[in-house]
Amino acid sequence: FDAGMFTRRLLPTRLRHAAISVSVSTPRETYSVGESVPFEVRMKNALPMPVTVAVDSPVRWTWSVDGHVEASRVDRHDPPDQRTAFDFDRGERKRFRKRWNGSFQVGEREWEHATPGEYTIGAGLNVADPAGRGLYDETTVRLE
Repeated sequence: FDAGMFTRRLLPTRLRHAAISVSVSTPRETYSVGESVPFEVRMKNALPMPVTVAVDSPVRWTWSVDGHVEASRVDRHDPPDQRTAFDFDRGERKRFRKRWNGSFQVGEREWEHATPGEYTIGAGLNVADPAGRGLYDETTVRLE
């Protein structure tokens, strides 16, 4: 019995999206300019059954700083438009640890340190309008 196939066929997309929560957190709210900022992305399936979310590419989720994917201000190679699945077992929690190096990519091999101020680190599943579908979260850090 394939429970994932069962829920894909019977559970409407909006309910699958509602079952998954995404949260982003950092250990501290304030960092020094040039200091690396660790952050954690957590995802959880609140249902007691497996849930599969269709995502828009093999890259199942993305992170950004102030809306710049992976802190890049230059055009990056986009992953192929190839829908795939992101599977969550019943009640499964996923945790990903990442680090923003406190800089923005401004050229192919060029990075600039962020200036003092507030920055928003966000993460979400790779679907159209992840924030509108409840599959996105963000947190703010301050660089001093």
